[in-house]
Amino acid sequence: MSHIFKYRLRSPLGGLAADLEADWVDPDADGEFYLQVDRKTYLTLPKGMHWRDASWLSFGLAVHASDLLSRHPEGLTVRVTSFTYSVTHFRSEMVALAMDGWVREVFDLPDRGLCVEFGEEKGDYNFRWGTYGDPFEDDLLR
Repeated sequence: MSHIFKYRLRSPLGGLAADLEADWVDPDADGEFYLQVDRKTYLTLPKGMHWRDASWLSFGLAVHASDLLSRHPEGLTVRVTSFTYSVTHFRSEMVALAMDGWVREVFDLPDRGLCVEFGEEKGDYNFRWGTYGDPFEDDLLR
């Protein structure tokens, strides 16, 4: 069953906003192309998604892979069917926050510390990745 998660953060710049629609199925349920995010956690993307957004979606899912595997030892595939946003209210990093929110809402998983705040001092967004440090550092999630 498809579920929509609406990510919102208000700020003096207007804020960040995106809607992520996805569902989940058993691995290889319909044989479509997927990305392997962890040992038995997979991700399918809507057509035409930018590579950077796909990377951040993968990260947002990967931080929950061990919890998902403990609940679904056979594995699972998260199928993103739609990701919409306003160009004026978008930063690539927030894609990870949208996926994190979707996963936590659908599977009732704990907060892993992924968040963003608006920094008044520099007038920009400060993203934090919990205990994960740099999201694209080698061997980060092992």
